[in-house]
This record gives sequence, C-alpha cells and structure tokens, in this order.
Amino acid sequence: MTPVSKLLVGAAVAACAIGANAWAQDAGEAKKPEAPLNTIAEVFAALEACWIPPGLDQARAGMQITVMVSFKRSGELLGKPRITYETREASDDERLSYRVAMAEALRRCTPLPFTEALGNALAGRPMTLRFIDNRKLKQATLGQAGTAHD
Repeated sequence: MTPVSKLLVGAAVAACAIGANAWAQDAGEAKKPEAPLNTIAEVFAALEACWIPPGLDQARAGMQITVMVSFKRSGELLGKPRITYETREASDDERLSYRVAMAEALRRCTPLPFTEALGNALAGRPMTLRFIDNRKLKQATLGQAGTAHD
C-alpha cells in the first residue's frame, strides 16, 4: 500500500482513499488491468491506474470526490455509479471536471478482470472510492518552503 492510498474495509462496504500523485497523468499512462484481480486492494490499484485527474487549469486544490460503485461477478459495473460527496466549496465547473474524470476512469477500466472467487465475493456489494486532489497543495507547499529558506 502506498502512503497516499488507504484501504478501509467494512462488513458490507469497501472504501479507498487515493491521493493525486498516485494517479496516471495522461491517457498514455492510464491502462486497464490485464492480469486477473484477486483482492480488493488489487481492485483499488486497478481503478487508481485508470484515473486521469482534470488538468491543473481545471483542478481545485484539495478537491475531494467520493463515488459508490457495485460490480457484477463478471467485473462489469452493476447499475450506475453514485457520487456521494464533492467538496462543497468547489464551483459547478470544477465539480463537472471531476465527475467527467471519474466517469472516464470507470469507462476505461471496466469490466475488471475478477477471478471467480473475487467476483463471487464482491458481486453486488457497494464499494466507495474517495479521490483527493492534493497536486496544487503540494506545489504550494514546495513553493512556500523554497521562499522560507531564501
């Protein structure tokens, strides 16, 4: 597990928080997994690899978006993903850019190649994915640290 991603597993809901520096930066880096996925951690890593955040010009420092998804045994999405949280202070345009990025990641990644055992275990169970965009925050912190030492 990377320091920017956390895996929280509950009885009926699996949740994952993913930081921005773990995301693919362009379409060439985002890729659908080929090897069968056998654990929830592998599912989160696969979804993380498919995510391309909005460009920095459309991004919001500290933006959070949480989406709830469920899968079929086959790895296809079951029903429609549901956004359960977005940063309140974000503008409508900022929210839209993150919604589009989330939808594109799910489109790129699904169906996921579940093993039979994982497909049976996850089928119909809600999974919550929380993405936190900390790219601008880190740049601002680095800039402030540089001026403090000058």
